[in-house]
Amino acid sequence: MSQEQPRRPQGGADPIKYGDVFDVSGELKGKPIAPQDAATMQAAENMVLGGTRQGGVAAVMQSAADVNVRTGAVRPGQVSDVARDQGVTISQTNIGSRRVVSEAVGGQVVGGYVQPAVDTGKPGGALDRDAITIGEALEASALSAGDKPLEQSDAAAIQAAEVRATGSNGTMPGGIASLAQAAATRNARTAANEDKTKLADVLTIATDVLPGDKAVTREDADRVIVAEMRNKVEMTTTPGGVAESMAAAARLNQNK
Repeated sequence: MSQEQPRRPQGGADPIKYGDVFDVSGELKGKPIAPQDAATMQAAENMVLGGTRQGGVAAVMQSAADVNVRTGAVRPGQVSDVARDQGVTISQTNIGSRRVVSEAVGGQVVGGYVQPAVDTGKPGGALDRDAITIGEALEASALSAGDKPLEQSDAAAIQAAEVRATGSNGTMPGGIASLAQAAATRNARTAANEDKTKLADVLTIATDVLPGDKAVTREDADRVIVAEMRNKVEMTTTPGGVAESMAAAARLNQNK
C-alpha cells in the first residue's frame, strides 16, 4: 500500500505536527496530527479509561486534527503512517493508591499522568455553577472574535489564561496554549488570511481541552490583559478577543 501524503493547503500553511504540541522526537515529531490518529486515541481512552479524558491527549489530538482538516493540511479520515504501522496505545499501572497512566503514539509517550484510585475530577476544586469559568470565557472569545487570525498576542493571552486555570507555572505540553502557539507561529509564515488558523479553530472547545478550570476573577483577567497587550505593538486589546472576554467574565462574576 502506498503511503498517503497529506495535501498541502494553498498559501503554504503548515499543519500542526506532533512535535508542535507533544515532547516527541524522530519521525513522529514531523508528522501532522491526523483525524484517524485522534479517533484511535479517543477509542483507546474510552476502552481503557471508560471515557475520553477532558484536557487529555485525545482531546488535544482531536482539536489539532480539526484545525488541520479545516486548513486543508490533511484529509478527513486520514491516518498517519506512524500511528497506522506502530500503533496508538494506553497503559496503566497501579502503584499503591495511585494509578499511573501513559498514552503513546508510535511507541513514544505523548501524555502521562497520575491520579488517585478514586478520581477527584478536574484540578481547581469545586466550581460555582453560576460563575463564568476561564474555559467558558475563552469559548466566548471564539464566538465574538472567532474569525480573527491567531497572532502571538492571542497565544500569549491564551497561555496566561491556561496558567490561571490550571495553576501550572508554564505552557502545558499538548495543552491549548501549545496549540495556540503552534498556530501563531504557523500563521506568521502564512501569507493569505484565509489559510491562517483562526481563534475559533483553537478556542471553540476550550473547556474540553483545559485539564483544569476555575471561575474568572479580576486578577485572572488582569494577568491575561497584560499578556495580550505586551505582545502587541500598539499595546491594546483585541475587540471581543481573549483579554476582553476574560475582563467581561470577571465583571459578571463580581456582580454576582
